[in-house]
Amino acid sequence: MTAPEQPLHEHLRRHARQRPDAAAVIWYGRAISWRELDDWSDALGAHLQSLGVAPGQPVALFMNNCPQYLLAHYAIQKIGAIVCPCGPLNKAHELQYQLEDLQARVILAADNLLPIVDQVRAQTALAHVLAVRYGDLLPAAPPLAVPTELQAAPAPLPAAVGDLLQIAQQGAAQGQRPRPLAIGLGDVALMTYTSGTTGLPKGAMLSYGNALFKTQVTAQSAGIGAGDVALSVAPLYHIAGMLMGVNVPVLAGATQVLLYRFDPLAVLQAIDRYRVTHWYSIAPMNVACMQVPDAGRFDLGSLRRNPVTSFGITFTQALAEQWQAFTRGPCLSYEAAYGLSETHTMDTGMPPEAIRWGTHGQPMPGVSIRIVDPDSGVEKPVGETGEITVRSPGNFKGYWNKPEASARTLRDGWVWTGDMGRMDAEGYLTFIGRTKEMIKVSGYSVFPEEVESLLIRHPAVAQAAVLGEPDPDKGEVVKAFIVLKPGASLTADALIAWSRDNMAPYKAPRHVRFIDALPATGAGKVLRRLLTELD
Repeated sequence: MTAPEQPLHEHLRRHARQRPDAAAVIWYGRAISWRELDDWSDALGAHLQSLGVAPGQPVALFMNNCPQYLLAHYAIQKIGAIVCPCGPLNKAHELQYQLEDLQARVILAADNLLPIVDQVRAQTALAHVLAVRYGDLLPAAPPLAVPTELQAAPAPLPAAVGDLLQIAQQGAAQGQRPRPLAIGLGDVALMTYTSGTTGLPKGAMLSYGNALFKTQVTAQSAGIGAGDVALSVAPLYHIAGMLMGVNVPVLAGATQVLLYRFDPLAVLQAIDRYRVTHWYSIAPMNVACMQVPDAGRFDLGSLRRNPVTSFGITFTQALAEQWQAFTRGPCLSYEAAYGLSETHTMDTGMPPEAIRWGTHGQPMPGVSIRIVDPDSGVEKPVGETGEITVRSPGNFKGYWNKPEASARTLRDGWVWTGDMGRMDAEGYLTFIGRTKEMIKVSGYSVFPEEVESLLIRHPAVAQAAVLGEPDPDKGEVVKAFIVLKPGASLTADALIAWSRDNMAPYKAPRHVRFIDALPATGAGKVLRRLLTELD
């Protein structure tokens, strides 16, 4: 499939012109057409312009999966502003950190998250808040299992908060469109927060061209087109879920069945009812679907492609064969890819005709990968382990307001990932582990320094250091090493409970060990690697 070199929102407009009444998104039975998605995002874009949002300015998104997420994403990009997703599991101080870093004036948030926005509003540059209600677009009699949190009666919005969907629908009815402006493929379109190689989260600046390139090669690799139906379950605010759910269906013109969150029954119902052809999943999702009682009543034979990311459990050949037998059709499933936020992910892909188990596939077309010595930069021989470096049109432009961190990660056009891996003679990449100290909990990125900065807010804690500990269900969990203040008393259970109240649940330590002092360099930098020797 070839596509003109233009931003993805222009492809949304193309589908709205060519197939205006075809379904772009299906939300628990409610079909939203290409024309609706295009008109609503035009009207919302015009409203954002009326609020003073200018090209190059960040706009925060603070919500889970819903059609309004796609509407907001494309409204922001149509006016040349920057989409800035904020994880909806964030607590107030985590949201505040990101909003302060962005100096964002506008946030589009789910109504159940407005209390968190309200807590930080006075300490940030926020001037405008628009709210989303997850239940607004649900049909009267949904044919799929609807999460209970979507069924609650909506509460009235505060006076100072605008109703995002109402603004979009009313504006569309009046024919409102944003003022035209020139948008270049090199302009920043997206800021996704990542640890980079070290430190607190940083905004990775990704351009319209980065997104277009990775979306094109991903759609080509998946063999997805306008006649296909994609199921989107992964979080849209994560780079992988965004690529597969926000971007690929819009480029390809495929109908997307969107779920608020993973539910195995709803997944089976959706595949059966809407003849889903493509689904990007996380390995435990496949296992959960196969455990649904009386699953044989669902016809899953339409499913053709199911790239899977191994988190918590490894997606093996045996599991893939079990899944194919379970779906009773031609479904090919395999390890999805290797990638990272700084490259708009999907740097490798598994060739479905030549699956090599235990690897993450081969570089995507247009992507170059070198395995180098992390100290000298010298390229490693085939089969030897070194740092994975990546060069492609998907590479980011740098970190927002972090020139030194940008220079460390982006060198001569190559992204130094901080990840270790090896490549075989046929170019298959095997990811080995992270040299950087980021922890992956059920696929969520946890930044040690951020958790440590939160732990030392506890009145009994003098110092804290955290690292990842292997976990059979979540991949990794957070383990904290704590130095108490003189005379202070604190139990592990009490600190874990406090942590769950003061940070996103996946960041909260699962295990705590109290020690007398943290191992550190002469300059005071904690040597986390020495903490592993304490066990």
